[in-house]
Amino acid sequence: MDVRKYSGIKIRDMILSGEVKVEEVVNAYLKRIEETEGKIDALLYINKHEAIEIARDMDKNGPDPSKKLWGIPIVIKDVLTTKGIPSTCASKMLENFIPFYDAEVVRRIKEQGGIIIAKSNMDEFAMGSSTENSAFKPTKNPWDLDRVPGGSSGGSAASTAASQSPISIGTDTGGSIRQPAAFCGVIGLKPTYGRVSRFGLIAYGSSLDQAGPITRTVKDAALMLSVIAGKDKKDSTSSPNPVPDYLQEMEKYKDLKSIKIGLPKEYWQEGLDPDIQKKSEEFFRLLKELGAELIEISLPHTKYAVATYYIIVMAEASSNLARYDGVRYGYRTKDAEELIDMYVKTRSEGFGFEVQRRIILGTYVLSAGYYDAYYKKAAQVRRLIRQDFLDAFSNCDVILTPVSPTLPFKLKEKIHDPLTMYLADIFTTPLNLSGLPGISIPVGLGDNLKLPVGLQFIAPPFREDILLGIADRVEGELDPLPEPFGLKS
Repeated sequence: MDVRKYSGIKIRDMILSGEVKVEEVVNAYLKRIEETEGKIDALLYINKHEAIEIARDMDKNGPDPSKKLWGIPIVIKDVLTTKGIPSTCASKMLENFIPFYDAEVVRRIKEQGGIIIAKSNMDEFAMGSSTENSAFKPTKNPWDLDRVPGGSSGGSAASTAASQSPISIGTDTGGSIRQPAAFCGVIGLKPTYGRVSRFGLIAYGSSLDQAGPITRTVKDAALMLSVIAGKDKKDSTSSPNPVPDYLQEMEKYKDLKSIKIGLPKEYWQEGLDPDIQKKSEEFFRLLKELGAELIEISLPHTKYAVATYYIIVMAEASSNLARYDGVRYGYRTKDAEELIDMYVKTRSEGFGFEVQRRIILGTYVLSAGYYDAYYKKAAQVRRLIRQDFLDAFSNCDVILTPVSPTLPFKLKEKIHDPLTMYLADIFTTPLNLSGLPGISIPVGLGDNLKLPVGLQFIAPPFREDILLGIADRVEGELDPLPEPFGLKS
């Protein structure tokens, strides 16, 4: 029996019923990793021996129905700390860093019986949209090995799409869960800012970063969110809002007849890839057939979102990455004559070009004489962008937009053109600036390139239930995607 074709929930139920052993499940996914990893390079560390030992102990002690993730193998993005397991942020700066504690997300997963099977590749310190900025290797898209999987959670998305695990965890600072999920044809849920603890999430943009699940089914995303969401006393920005039973709450949205879906005119304009445009129009028809009402709305400050986002995130990156100086932990140059020389060489050798670029730009916008002109102004515009969304939600329940204006692009196609890469984030960054939840779902394969097309639903703060409910309803009407073509060669 090939358990790899099943969802995480189905695997857990099979284990609890005695139909399959945890060790069998873990070995099946380790075998899949062995079969596919040489093609896609999605992982940085495979936790083989520990995962098998944990599985054997679980089988020995018997199934525990109270554990929501009992026996489910899970891949963790390498930006989250894992006790005793390398946590590198795909950077030479942390190449040999082994934390002595788990991130809160990881702790909750383990507490509920999830098994950490691997750590996934990513753009260095989560800075990028293609997972080409990893210091160790680029990840390939399972659908076409000559194309990128998206980023910065490209390793997590590619791993899930390739069935290396049923569920993975990514992080989203400006679209880094939703965009790679769209590129790889899987589900990507970015929770409301504060819904999930950031303790142990190695910081890039502290006011923007948020961890969330990448899965092959909407129900698995709901299950995972119910585990990782909630207040954490170790993170003062985590929300005290109660965590609902998302699997139960999403059942309320089997009927879409009372649902109003907003289509922002600023997002649905010329310039979209023809495959995305066509699949979107087909999806609109499906929503109408299910009873939803589609209305045009306006988010007038959208045109400022990319500039606002990159000013804020680069400023926060400059501040957060100042700690990597070669003194306390991480990489230290071996060729320095005095203190300043050590700082300069350590950071020049330890950070990649994209990270250096963002630190320099962030330092510039925070510098005396430029703070008011750039950072302060961006913070003001950020409030306007958020208010646009809140105003729109007075007229609709959720908002539907593209995830990306393009399909997955070729490896190296944009890596030397950072501005073009930044502009590709136009549809994802506004959510992070506004702290809103969003979910990317695959709506089919394009007719021309036969690559996945993803669209995203956006909801008011802490309304992940409606996102999951609507996404689950439409998922049942869409044809499931086949095995990624790049893995068949």
